[in-house]
Amino acid sequence: MTDTRVDPAFIADESTMLHSWLDWHRETLAVKCAGLSDEQLRLRSAEPSTLSLLGLVRHMAEVERNWFRNVLNGEGVAPFYYSDDDPDGDFDTLETSTTEQAFARWRGEVEHAREVSAGLPMDTVGKAQRHDHDVSLRWILVHMIEEYARHNGHADIIRQRIDGVAGE
Repeated sequence: MTDTRVDPAFIADESTMLHSWLDWHRETLAVKCAGLSDEQLRLRSAEPSTLSLLGLVRHMAEVERNWFRNVLNGEGVAPFYYSDDDPDGDFDTLETSTTEQAFARWRGEVEHAREVSAGLPMDTVGKAQRHDHDVSLRWILVHMIEEYARHNGHADIIRQRIDGVAGE
């Protein structure tokens, strides 16, 4: 497993620090998936959970898409994988996309997130609310770090179950 991550900034302003930690966690998910076959990426962690590495990539594409496109930028785009009828479609219906498509969508959403948040002050308020509350870019970045950190823990366990590889 090749580790392509760049250490987050050790001394930096708030924006640089939060963005660099988010990028580190994004790349951690990629590292956890590196070198695995399509079949391995689709393996479920343990019943009754439907978690898989591919499902985590699809889920994080949705999370990036929602927070940066919809909440921060007010784009109002629809989800890729889930719906009101299938709220866990990102995890459950893996046959609706190829691994290449899922990774391309995730990488595309990450790139778009970087573009729309670049240079914005931390107090920038998103154009859409979440649970009837305004949300700042600072809140979104902290939440995204938390979201990736939690799911990267899942990815660690899933990867170790697949081929014994463990790491930070």
